[in-house]
Amino acid sequence: MSLRLTADKDTGVAVVTLDRPDRLNAIDLDLAGRLRETWRELRFDDSVRAVVLTGAGRRAFCTGIDRDAGVPQPASPYMQDDPLLTVGPKANDLWKPVVAAVEGMACGGAFYLLGECEFLVAGADAVFFDPHTTYGMVSAYEPALMAQRMPYGEVARMTLMGTAERLSADRAHRIGLVSELTEPGEALTAALTCATTLAALPPTAVQGTVKALWATTEPSRTAAFAQAPHLIALGNLPPTDQTALFTDRRKGEYRVR
Repeated sequence: MSLRLTADKDTGVAVVTLDRPDRLNAIDLDLAGRLRETWRELRFDDSVRAVVLTGAGRRAFCTGIDRDAGVPQPASPYMQDDPLLTVGPKANDLWKPVVAAVEGMACGGAFYLLGECEFLVAGADAVFFDPHTTYGMVSAYEPALMAQRMPYGEVARMTLMGTAERLSADRAHRIGLVSELTEPGEALTAALTCATTLAALPPTAVQGTVKALWATTEPSRTAAFAQAPHLIALGNLPPTDQTALFTDRRKGEYRVR
């Protein structure tokens, strides 16, 4: 099972857990499908009024797309088949609040999920980075989502520096990406506390506020997403070259700032 869903009917809080710790909770086609199904299921479960999203294990929240999953891509540059575009709660019309609990690494395609959560709680050992440029790939969707949560210069540095740098949980907290910093391993507990408070409030008021907040970012995000497929088609190296870079640089040195 690549995803676990548990719900506490007493508190009204559900926990969605990415459950591929042996693959650092990377998303394959099965997990992508299960995420879509889960968000849609939660839309119709009135006993759930708030959600916590986390990853199994302490090594990683999520490391994006599983490069070994064999995700098929059309040969035409006019068609981009990105399975991560529909893995988030907002993409599936879920307006119940979602709090992310992050431990370990959160990188690349993880931002598709984090960008659709209301706020993030992170353990002190968490790190954030975007490896795309290192492997000859354009980072387009990820910065469009993160630009709503981080200062422009911080997003630019994270996406352009690739695997050379990782953003520490402390730095992420200071710039506003993370709303609460906990001791290592305590992010889920803190996120559950927040979600329990949210679930105790009138649900339509909470969901309307979530929708209103999301609407404030929609115009810029929509414009950026419209350009993304063309920029990716123009800027990405051929898959064979990407694989060679991935093999050569996957164990490269990096700094944490």
